[in-house]
Amino acid sequence: MAFLKFEDIDKSYGQNNVISNFNLEVEKGEFVVLLGPSGCGKSTLLRMIAGLEIIDKGKIFLENNILNDLLPSKRQIAMVFQSYALYPHMNVFQNISFGLTSEKIQKNEIKHKVTEAAKILKIEELLDRRPKELSGGQRQRVAIGRAITRNPKLFLFDEPLSNLDAALRSEMRVEISKLHKRLKSNIVYVTHDQIEAMTLADKIVIMNKGNIEQFGSPEDIYNNPENIFVAEFIGNPKMNIIKIEKKNIINKNSIRLFDANIKFENSNFVNELYIGIRPEDISLENESDLALKVTIDLIENLGSEKIIYTHINGIEIRIKTTKNIKDKNITIYLPKNKIYLFDKDKNRLKT
Repeated sequence: MAFLKFEDIDKSYGQNNVISNFNLEVEKGEFVVLLGPSGCGKSTLLRMIAGLEIIDKGKIFLENNILNDLLPSKRQIAMVFQSYALYPHMNVFQNISFGLTSEKIQKNEIKHKVTEAAKILKIEELLDRRPKELSGGQRQRVAIGRAITRNPKLFLFDEPLSNLDAALRSEMRVEISKLHKRLKSNIVYVTHDQIEAMTLADKIVIMNKGNIEQFGSPEDIYNNPENIFVAEFIGNPKMNIIKIEKKNIINKNSIRLFDANIKFENSNFVNELYIGIRPEDISLENESDLALKVTIDLIENLGSEKIIYTHINGIEIRIKTTKNIKDKNITIYLPKNKIYLFDKDKNRLKT
């Protein structure tokens, strides 16, 4: 039995359909990330779980109990918002304990819960401070601490790191991952940041226009994208996609790519297709692969690695490498076993 289950969920705002026929099952203990571009419905879905949005159609189950008509306070769910939502006139202890105080829990139990949460999040020395005296990362820890003290069955995180700088985001990713391993609780986490998704998730839900494009482990989604949308959304820089016109399809398993013929086993090409190759899979030295001479347009120096921008027949190609490049004209090599094939509808072809 799934721990969290979505059954035929629909949600619209007037004529604007945000979530359409959404079905998903989450197992107990999983860290699930809802990943997709702005406007794809991921935050709306999170708010429906929390009871902050009405479900137009379908059902949401938590441990086989229907959530639809339960008040948010009765769902045993804790939500961490992007904006932290801290009370400025209260100190850290009071902010963390606010929900417990309103539930009229005894003072000694409240103190124990707050102290334990502060210890887990390493903010024991901040309990007397007010939010204005905290950094962004510290404020987010306080918001998470408030969620922990409620001992919920399910944690919901709505883009909690988007207000932090790059260094703090990296630090907080590690802390949230450690927290999940320590508490062994279920987490549903919304983000548009693929790095957060890949580093935090047990499973990722790739969303687009209210629909699930793919659901699976980070490794499976990266290595086996089911369509071009997923292939381009996961990976930085995004996957190189090249359209192969009908005139360049030689037969059912051979194509012409940049004046070179490539044969794929167990294929059946018709009309047109797309090929994809990740920038990190293009080599500058493996001479056994398909060789192409190119002129460099731009190099982005990221320190430990470089992103090379070039073009072939008007098509931009991105290459990721750790090598230092001195020449303007170079030869790149495309390994056939790293090429992805997609049909004319942009769905993955299996070879």
